[in-house]
Amino acid sequence: MYSLQVAKRVIKEMQPYPPKIFKQVASKIFALSINPRPHDSKKVGEGHRVDIGEYRIFYIVDDPGRTVNVLLVGKRNDDAIYKQARRLGLM
Repeated sequence: MYSLQVAKRVIKEMQPYPPKIFKQVASKIFALSINPRPHDSKKVGEGHRVDIGEYRIFYIVDDPGRTVNVLLVGKRNDDAIYKQARRLGLM
């Protein structure tokens, strides 16, 4: 099992989500601690991304440290999450 590290910006971004969406995204994030590379994940730049409904989770897996770092969460339909990742130097 991997430990989770969730960036503060992710928690801030998720606060205005409707309760149903919040629960779906949060449960997917917790599931990453059990399987950090589910079958629907895709390698993007230095990290991975996984989709849940109309939202996307961008994270980095540290296998030696057994840690999953959740860095970004955002809508899938616009590429804002990738723009943020580039700005942060993750891609």
